[in-house]
Amino acid sequence: MVMNKMKETKKKMRTDENKKSLSTRLKTIEGQVRGIEKMVAEDRYCSDILIQISAVTKSLKSVANEILKEHLSSCVVSDIQEGKIEILDEVMELIKRLD
Repeated sequence: MVMNKMKETKKKMRTDENKKSLSTRLKTIEGQVRGIEKMVAEDRYCSDILIQISAVTKSLKSVANEILKEHLSSCVVSDIQEGKIEILDEVMELIKRLD
């Protein structure tokens, strides 16, 4: 199921500090993924590659959790205050996807 079927594009304004923090973390993850690609190309031992994949997975989950926390404390709270309780369905779907 695609969540963005014919939906309007929503925006979330972030502070420059928040954008920089997220960008730095994502660039680090990008570097880790390139490292895994290099390990594969160098025929590194499977276990070593899997350990690095686990580290990347945890890093991505950490970034996702930070963004989810931000979403809940700002966007979701705002929508609920405006009486848009259907946002709870979106939140439940997001939580399922992040599992």
